[in-house]
Amino acid sequence: MSRPGIEVRRVYDPPQPDDGYRVLVDRIWPRGLKKSAAALDEWCRDVAPSTELRQWYGHDPQRFAAFRDRYHAELRDDEHAAALAHLRSLTDRRLTLLTATKDVAISQAQVLAELLRE
Repeated sequence: MSRPGIEVRRVYDPPQPDDGYRVLVDRIWPRGLKKSAAALDEWCRDVAPSTELRQWYGHDPQRFAAFRDRYHAELRDDEHAAALAHLRSLTDRRLTLLTATKDVAISQAQVLAELLRE
């Protein structure tokens, strides 16, 4: 079965016409962003990495591979697994995962997008 596209973008960037359903996947609300400006369809904070994992990672590119592995492990716990299942249920349409992270290529949103594309 073919799925519509899954994209990853910064929440601070303007919405695009081809974004489809827009979901913020950060645990913490992005600094300085008004909810009305985010143009979200949903905020799925329960799928985000734990505070401990996020702080350990610190978006250090050299830790990304280890972060991915640890995040995959977290996504198997009950709370994360339910949130991930919810995101999977949204993949029948075009889906844009949003994050406040400066480098989306090494973000939890990228890890989620990879999992959802499988």
